[in-house]
Amino acid sequence: MRRGKQSAAVGEALGWAARLIAVGVMMFLPAVAGSFLDVRLGTGLLGPLGLAIGFAAGLLWLVRMAAGRGRP
Repeated sequence: MRRGKQSAAVGEALGWAARLIAVGVMMFLPAVAGSFLDVRLGTGLLGPLGLAIGFAAGLLWLVRMAAGRGRP
């Protein structure tokens, strides 16, 4: 019985780790895409804009995941 509880705990921890990695990627990729477009288009606004949008979207997703965790 103890082994099953440990497996469930490890599975839940790995699930949360995967979610957090996805949030990090979601925050990072818009900044990379914006920087790439800045270089291609010769602008200087899209990188910081992508960073702000990615950070806001990732933070919103993280808050939603955490809030959903407390509900039955």
